[in-house]
Amino acid sequence: MAWDTEKTKRLLLDAAVEEFAEHGFQGARVDRVAKSAGVNKERIYQYFGNKEQLFATVLDSELKKLAGAVPLTPEAAADLPEHVGQIYDYHLAHPHFSRLVHWEGLELGGDRTVPAEHERTVHYLAKVESIAAAQRAGAIDAALDPKVLMLVVVHLAQMWSSLPQVAKMLLGGSAEDTPEARRAAVVALTAKIVAP
Repeated sequence: MAWDTEKTKRLLLDAAVEEFAEHGFQGARVDRVAKSAGVNKERIYQYFGNKEQLFATVLDSELKKLAGAVPLTPEAAADLPEHVGQIYDYHLAHPHFSRLVHWEGLELGGDRTVPAEHERTVHYLAKVESIAAAQRAGAIDAALDPKVLMLVVVHLAQMWSSLPQVAKMLLGGSAEDTPEARRAAVVALTAKIVAP
């Protein structure tokens, strides 16, 4: 019987997403990834090289999924509040994503080079250009720095998942604190910030 390489890679990546999201880069263990995937640990090294390359592959894969699901085109940037709402929806449906990027920031951020940094920078700058195009069209306040605004957009969309303990202290499980209310708040905040 032929070995299904693609299926094995997919099993390993799925297991690695969960492992890195749960334990971060430093705490993740390749033997747990292999066990969870039901695959020999040697396959990780064969397909991905090492733990660092596996983490880079996981991040690249997950970032591409987000970019494909919620692209920031000039048209989407013209309704930036709704775009932020869609990113919020993505984070709500994929809670592991926020944990992965937060672990990356905690363990690999700052002055260190992060996985696929150049490609990701190019990707983010394309989003910045979409915001700048919406500013030139008059849909977004042109006085705002589009790079800073892009950073604000990223933070607003995941603010609930980045500081859940603060959200709990401030909103304390009130009846008004629902996913729909949170989305509406993110959209409304963005609308206020970007209003021309």
